[in-house]
Amino acid sequence: MNQPSNFAIPNDINHHFIETPDGRKLHVAETGDGPPLIFVHGWPEFWKSWLPTVNILNKNYRCLMPCLYGFGLSDKPSQLSFAVDADFHAKDIDFIVNELCDTPAILIGHDVGGYVLQSIGNSGLANYRGLIFFNCPTASVGKKWVEDGHVNQIWYQSFHLTDLAQELVGYNRDTTRIYIQHFLQHWCHNKSCFEPVLEEWVENFSQQNALIGSFSWYASNNKKRLATMEGKIKIPKDKISIPSAILWGKHDPILKAEWGPFVFQHFEKVELAYAENSGHFVHVEEPNLAAEFINKNFDEWQP
Repeated sequence: MNQPSNFAIPNDINHHFIETPDGRKLHVAETGDGPPLIFVHGWPEFWKSWLPTVNILNKNYRCLMPCLYGFGLSDKPSQLSFAVDADFHAKDIDFIVNELCDTPAILIGHDVGGYVLQSIGNSGLANYRGLIFFNCPTASVGKKWVEDGHVNQIWYQSFHLTDLAQELVGYNRDTTRIYIQHFLQHWCHNKSCFEPVLEEWVENFSQQNALIGSFSWYASNNKKRLATMEGKIKIPKDKISIPSAILWGKHDPILKAEWGPFVFQHFEKVELAYAENSGHFVHVEEPNLAAEFINKNFDEWQP
C-alpha cells in the first residue's frame, strides 16, 4: 500500500541521534529549511504524528521532530521510571535545541508536549521566540479533571502505572493494536484520520520497552496529577513571559475545550483559538488549519 500523502515521509528527511550528557540517545527527525520549529509530541505518539502539519510547513521552515526519551526511536528505560516528568523532558528539549539550532526557535507542543513547553516557559529560558500549543492542560484545571464524570475519561492514566498494563497491552501485536487504536479513534473528532498509519503506530509501540517508556510519563507525572485533581497545586505567581498561542480542538474528549480560559492564569501574553472540526489531535485532524496558525503567529513574533 502506498503511504498516504498526509503522512508521507519527506524526501529530505534526516535523522539525528544526539547523545545527552548522561549517555542517552535521543532521536530527532528533520526536514525543510528556514527558521527552526521544534515539535514536541504527546501520547500515544512519536515523531511521525507531526507529518501532516510538517509536510505543509517544511517548504518555509526547518522542522525538527524529536522523540521524547522513552518514545519512538529514542532510548527507553528498561523498567517503569518515575523520574521522567515534564521538567526532565524540558531539559532534553532545551539540550536538543542548543545542539541543533543557531537561532531562536518556536516550540510547538501537544499533550505531553504541552506540559514540557510550560516547564520550559516557567524555567526562564530565553532562547525561544514563542510557544504554540495544540490544546493546553494547565494546573488550573484542578478538580475539574474528575468532576461531572470526567474521571471516567482518565482511567488509563492510573492503569499505565501497573504491571498489568505492560503485560496486557503488550501481550501481542493484536492487543497493542486494540489498545492504541482505541485512543486514536476515541480522542479524534475525525475517527479515521490515523487509520492509514495504524500499523506504523502498532509497530512503534511493539518495540522493546516502548510501552514501559511511554507509560513512564504517567508514572513520573502521577504525584503532581493527583495533587492537581485535589486542588493542591499552587499556580505560579510569575506567568510565562514567552509569547504563546493555543489552538484547541473543540471536540477533545480528554482535554475539554471549556477549560481553555484557564490558560490566562498561566501566560502573560497568549492567544486562544479553537479548531471547530478537531478533537485531541488538531495537527493530524486539521493540518492546514494548524499550519496556518503556526504561520500567523510566526509572523507576529518576528523580531
